[in-house]
Amino acid sequence: MQLASVYKGEADKILQVKKAEAEAEAKYLGGVGVARQRQAITDGLRENILNFSHKVEGTSAKEVMDLIMITQYFDTIKDLGNSSKNTTVFIPHGPGHVRDIGDQIRNGLMEAASAKVTE
Repeated sequence: MQLASVYKGEADKILQVKKAEAEAEAKYLGGVGVARQRQAITDGLRENILNFSHKVEGTSAKEVMDLIMITQYFDTIKDLGNSSKNTTVFIPHGPGHVRDIGDQIRNGLMEAASAKVTE
């Protein structure tokens, strides 16, 4: 009985280790999936910006990004309003606030890029 309990303890230990390894692998693969999704979004945005800039003369990449950000902002507002699970969401709303949100996102991206360069 004593030997059987030792074997059972070892088997439980192995099961816990395998479970932890499986969870770690699942999280890793989930992260890879998110990274690929973000890369696809970035590639699509880059392509859209270039196409728009070439087809509409006089537009800059910044103007196109501002337009995309505003579109995304309004899509988010619409989705929040259409969801039956939401109760109340207070979002600053107006042209100035949309610009502020865009500036915050842009500054965050620039700071992240700057941190990568200095590493």
